[in-house]
Amino acid sequence: MIPSSKYYFAEEFIMKVVIVGCTHAGVAAAKAIRHDHPEAEVLIYERDDNVSFLSCGIALYLGGEVSRLEDMFYETPEHLRELGVHVRDQHDVLRIDSEQHTLTVQNLRTAEVFTDTYDKLIMTTGSNVVVPPVLGVDDARVLMCKDARQAEAIFASAQNHHHVFIVGGGYVGVELAEAYANTDHQVTLLQGHDQLLNNYVDQELSARVADDLRAHGVDVQLETRVQDFESDDDHDQVLIHTNKADYQAGLVIVCAGFVPNTDLLRGQVELDRHGAIVTDDWLGTSDPDILAAGDACAVRFNPTGRLAYIPLATNAERQGHIAGRNVASHVQRYPGTQGTTALRLFKSTLATSGLTQRAAKRDGIAVRAVIYRANYRPDFMTPNAEITIKLVYGAADRRVLGAQIYCAHDISQTANMFSLAIQNQNTIDDLAYVDTLFNPHFDQPVNYLNQVALLAVAQADAE
Repeated sequence: MIPSSKYYFAEEFIMKVVIVGCTHAGVAAAKAIRHDHPEAEVLIYERDDNVSFLSCGIALYLGGEVSRLEDMFYETPEHLRELGVHVRDQHDVLRIDSEQHTLTVQNLRTAEVFTDTYDKLIMTTGSNVVVPPVLGVDDARVLMCKDARQAEAIFASAQNHHHVFIVGGGYVGVELAEAYANTDHQVTLLQGHDQLLNNYVDQELSARVADDLRAHGVDVQLETRVQDFESDDDHDQVLIHTNKADYQAGLVIVCAGFVPNTDLLRGQVELDRHGAIVTDDWLGTSDPDILAAGDACAVRFNPTGRLAYIPLATNAERQGHIAGRNVASHVQRYPGTQGTTALRLFKSTLATSGLTQRAAKRDGIAVRAVIYRANYRPDFMTPNAEITIKLVYGAADRRVLGAQIYCAHDISQTANMFSLAIQNQNTIDDLAYVDTLFNPHFDQPVNYLNQVALLAVAQADAE
């Protein structure tokens, strides 16, 4: 048993902070505590033998853009120890008793089980891959995609299978489809919804993504739901039964999304309907001695002001840092999220922030939208590329609520401008006349941000 650090030295209380789980949020929290509260004892329990894996880099590794998977780790247990953090890797937390402030832990190297204590607990346990509830999903040829070991298994399997089937058309599925299309694999992408990236873009831009994939040889099958997998061991294949057709595959990669990993606190803190931990503006939970950050949490989605489950590394980093700063007192408010993302698809960029028109309709939120299309810079500049921007705004208050951008030129940072406008509750009128730069190398005399907002102003004024 590791003794509690709940002791006094020179009449000063030494706070013991335990962090459970250590990817993006856990690393950020530990570093923030060491910086803001150097007197505190910080202890991390992580059941893997590594920390800080960037799962968003899996597609780059599988597509050959990154040669070494280990380059996807930006922090190490050894370096955290050098910072004064006690890192217990390969230690699995089996149980938490929030009333007694205790944890039951197993050392996975020795199988020893022991009890530890905490003064403050930060839950950064992340998320798990959604495993579809269908028969045969446990077949050895059906692989999940999130962590480093899964990436290695996918990489090894793809060496022996030319035809790759991907189930799920979210960000991970689309990125993997592109990666394998770029490595001369035959790719079939099965998506249960009627469009790709349905949580991020509306139909107009989703259609552009699907067209790009098909132009590069990807067989995109929409509204195709997997019903079960059937083993065909004689031919080293698995049969994929869907609502439309059956497919024979040697390798299937399932990218069905993520669910929060919060079983340790179930019944002890408030969870939302997804099972994600509900946090306040300071990233505290319903237990005053427990904070939470990252994929285990529900977050305030600023376009609606409601809690939402948006597992992104950017959210995890910010939340982890803020939770670490707030471990002793309320120092920094969490500003919420817009769910800002970007995707490089072949030679084009898709970037998004905020609310889609489809999601607004689903949630009963009255919005309007406009679409702007033009070359991103003057016609006399070559090469050039058309930029498409869809801007979503509040029908009553004219607030900027969401944006979707697509262009063969890298316009990804434009999404950050929209994100700031949404977070600061700016209107389309603010955006229409915001001071933006002009240089023929970069944009039109009236920047595309202003242009799409001016379209929205004209539409709103005419109603």
